[in-house]
Amino acid sequence: MEGYKKNSLSLTGAVSLGTGVMIGAGIFALLGQVAELSGQWFPIAFLVGAIISGFSAYSYIKLSNAYPSAGGIATYLKKIYGKGAFTASGALLMAFSMVINESLVARTFGSYTLQLFDVGDNSVWVPILGVVLLITAFLINISGNNVIGKSSLVMAILKIGGISIFAIGGLWAAGFSFSEVVPSSSLSEYPVSSYLGALALSILAYKGFTTITNSGGEIINPNKNVGRAIIISLAICTLIYLLVAFAVSSNLSIEEIIQSKDYSLAEASKPAFGKYGLWFTVGIAIVATISGVIASVFAVSRMTAMLTDMDLIPHNHFGMPGGIQKHMLVYTVVSAIALTVLFDLTRIASLGAILYLVMDIGIHWGILKNLRKEIKANAAIIGTAIILDLIVLGAFLWIKISSDVLVVIVAVVLTILVFAGEKWFLKRTNNT
Repeated sequence: MEGYKKNSLSLTGAVSLGTGVMIGAGIFALLGQVAELSGQWFPIAFLVGAIISGFSAYSYIKLSNAYPSAGGIATYLKKIYGKGAFTASGALLMAFSMVINESLVARTFGSYTLQLFDVGDNSVWVPILGVVLLITAFLINISGNNVIGKSSLVMAILKIGGISIFAIGGLWAAGFSFSEVVPSSSLSEYPVSSYLGALALSILAYKGFTTITNSGGEIINPNKNVGRAIIISLAICTLIYLLVAFAVSSNLSIEEIIQSKDYSLAEASKPAFGKYGLWFTVGIAIVATISGVIASVFAVSRMTAMLTDMDLIPHNHFGMPGGIQKHMLVYTVVSAIALTVLFDLTRIASLGAILYLVMDIGIHWGILKNLRKEIKANAAIIGTAIILDLIVLGAFLWIKISSDVLVVIVAVVLTILVFAGEKWFLKRTNNT
């Protein structure tokens, strides 16, 4: 596959890509939505989400150690299920969940940027700024791996450092003590299904670690470093999420967090730091969302290019110059732009969580059934990951059927269309 070169991405660069996706979407886009479903317990929801993601990460680490590839999840699915409709559909749905993540981050970029101006929360400028960000990410990605690696590293340093300053400063300004870690409200304040729904969104905040698997063809010493990058990224993000969650909860009431759920960190900076804190926080949010989109676009384009090389998805140049990889960049960004314009943050996040959990379960089950001995995976850990995913997904679907059934309908229709389309394409291809 043309384009990015072998050994062109360091361990540090891979960690930067992973944290770029996770922190860009996780804490800025999802904190308010998690709080809406779990109240004062939302910091704990992020911690439990990290534990569940850790069980899931085990499967991806085992696969990446055995089969490092630029195709990442696409390659893993082929190893698990063979070359067929399920592999192609699964990889495409995972790619769609990543594209959904890009639109989530793009709208978050718009929401935070507008906090610097006297503009309403529902302004048309939110999707417009999101589209500008996606186009910028496309231009950076076509510049090549060196540009991506350097820009991701610089942004990761700025982002993690800036968010840490916000969190520690916010905790200090609010007079936080660790006695406040345990919420004062009872768990009975919300139904169990609501807490499980919060976990679904918190897991979405960590799913960015899967993008690292798509760098297996470029990362140095991939059999070890892909797994290391996943572990390091998860550890960094867990610490950052907890610090920020406690800082926000120390400066805003749950009602205030929910009211400003699309830009809760910016709102929390006002009582702690005033006007200058708002500017600082919005600046960090801009850096985080930019790096998140750049990293996600990179990962999706690699996966879909690999699917094309495997003859698992159709491809049309539409008269565009360049190779398949650049064409996939175009398709990825155009799809993300459409979602950014058509859906709000809550629906985008919900759709992404559903698709991700479905495919996560598919990968775990496939390993348990077909590859466990070959990659020397622990059946108990993988089985636990499946059970946890099923519980969280079931509760989240129940919540959405009750409150916003359109999201569930879109997820089901999309899944059916992808599978049916792949079945038709592969049958036609095999007959020619």
